[in-house]
Order: sequence, then structure tokens, then C-alpha cells
Amino acid sequence: MSLTQKQIHLLYGVILFLCFMPFMSPAIALGIGILMSLTGLKHPDIAKYTSLSLQASIVLMGFGMNLTQVISASKTGFLETAISVIFVMAAGLLLTKIFKVDKNIGLLISSGTAICGGSAIAAVAPVLNARNHQISFSLVVVFVLNAIALVIFPIIGHHFQLSQEVFGNWAAIAIHDTSSVVGAGASYGPEALEIATTVKLIRALWIIPLSLVIALTQKGKGGGKVKIPWFIAFFVVSIVIAYLIPSGEATYAHLSWLGKRGMVVALFLIGANISFADAKEAGLKSFALGILLWIIISVSSFIAITANL
Repeated sequence: MSLTQKQIHLLYGVILFLCFMPFMSPAIALGIGILMSLTGLKHPDIAKYTSLSLQASIVLMGFGMNLTQVISASKTGFLETAISVIFVMAAGLLLTKIFKVDKNIGLLISSGTAICGGSAIAAVAPVLNARNHQISFSLVVVFVLNAIALVIFPIIGHHFQLSQEVFGNWAAIAIHDTSSVVGAGASYGPEALEIATTVKLIRALWIIPLSLVIALTQKGKGGGKVKIPWFIAFFVVSIVIAYLIPSGEATYAHLSWLGKRGMVVALFLIGANISFADAKEAGLKSFALGILLWIIISVSSFIAITANL
């Protein structure tokens, strides 16, 4: 039985409301969106709000970043995160060429692997003018690997008898999304959680320079002008405001929550606008790229960190 446009609008409204509920994770929202699209339940006008929801969410999430903590930890964590980000991006670009993967998908997966999963992909996507299927498949790869890492990283850590400090650093570098880093760190121990969260926060700040570099590389596309990602500037402003005016901590917490929920909404919208043709265009090579890149950073960071023991 096919639904009327009015019923489809109502269904979308209900799902958007549920995106603000705690049980609706980014992965679930993306999956529901893809299911809606593949069953033909598409909203005619909602796709145009995808980019705006992504950008606004990134800006709002900036209010939840503790710059004081980042500055205090940067003396020990900055160098290792810088090396890992540059290494992963370089490896990702090389594998993209070897596998002949779509350039945008390759950049999105590399950015998500190098920095902070879905948040990095969401920040870079508008800069690249990425299409919905490019974003959604990059996110699917990241979410699947996040789920795997959350389970196997603590097991590996205990098997090799890693200290909480070593495990925290390894998890922060090799696991994509912050939520999975926090989950893995928390299951390993309180010190692992603290270190993993701090190093991950430093890593997340690389969204800013990476987005600007990608924007500059787009020069010559679209009239020869550099597309400046203005929302990244507002992202920086939100971080600075939270740092300079600490008295608004309660308000910042609400804004950060709204940003995280907005990201869930954005992922639902992305999923709701893909098709079988898009899936075929992305291809299995995109998944192979993401898996291999994740294995490379996981193994290399493990060797580098444990070599100092």
C-alpha cells in the first residue's frame, strides 16, 4: 500500500522528532533514512536542508569543546595527533588512487578515519560539495568500523596487557568517532577514559585546518574561486566563546546537545536521499578503502605506541 504525500510528510515529521530522543543514534538515523529512500518514501523538499543541518550542527558542537583541556594536554598530545592525521590523509589519498575510488568518497573516508569519524565527514562534506551517496557511504563505513572497534579494542588491550595510559592513547588515535573512543576508554578504566577523551579532543580540532586546506585545493573549480567554509569560522568562534566566557557553561551544554542531535537529523536526511543507483556508483571499493585504511592506522599506531614501552 502506497502512502500519500501528506502521510509521507507526517512520517518524516515523526522521525525528525525521534532524532532528538536519546535512543536515536547517528547510525540508526542513517539506517532509517536509507530504508525510507530504498522503499520509495521520499520527501520532495527536505533534501535542500541537509547541508544547512550539517553546518549548523558542527558550529553548535563547538560549544561543547573544552579548549582549556586541549591547551593543557597539547604539550604531549599535539605531536602524535599531528603525525597520525597527516599519515592517514596521505595513505588515504594514495589508496584512493590505487583503488580508483571516487575522489570525494576517498577524501571523506580519509578525513573520518584521520580525525573524528562522522563529525569530520560532516564538516568536510559541504566544503567538497559532496553528494548524498558519497556522504552516506563514507558514514556507513565509519559506523561499522566504530562498532567493531568498541568491542575488539579492549580485548586486544587486555590480551597485550596494555597500561591504561597506552590504551587511552591508542584508542584516541585508531578509533573514529568520539563516542566510540569514550566507550572503549570507559570499559578499560578511568585513566584510559581520561587520556582517550583528551587526546581525541585534540585530534578533533584538526577539523579546522583540514577543512581550510581542502577548501584551498578546490581552487580552480567553479570559476577559479576558493570556496571558503565559513561555517568552520563560526565553529572556531563557538569554541572561543565557550573558552572566554565560562559562566555560560550550562547554556553551552544545551547548544552542544542541540548540535549532536542536529547531526543525527542530518544523517537521517542524508540517508533518505540516496538510491540503488547511488549505492552501485559508490561500489565495494569504497568499503575496502575504509577497512584497509583503518587497519593501517590501528596497527601502525599500536606498534608506534607500544614500541616506547
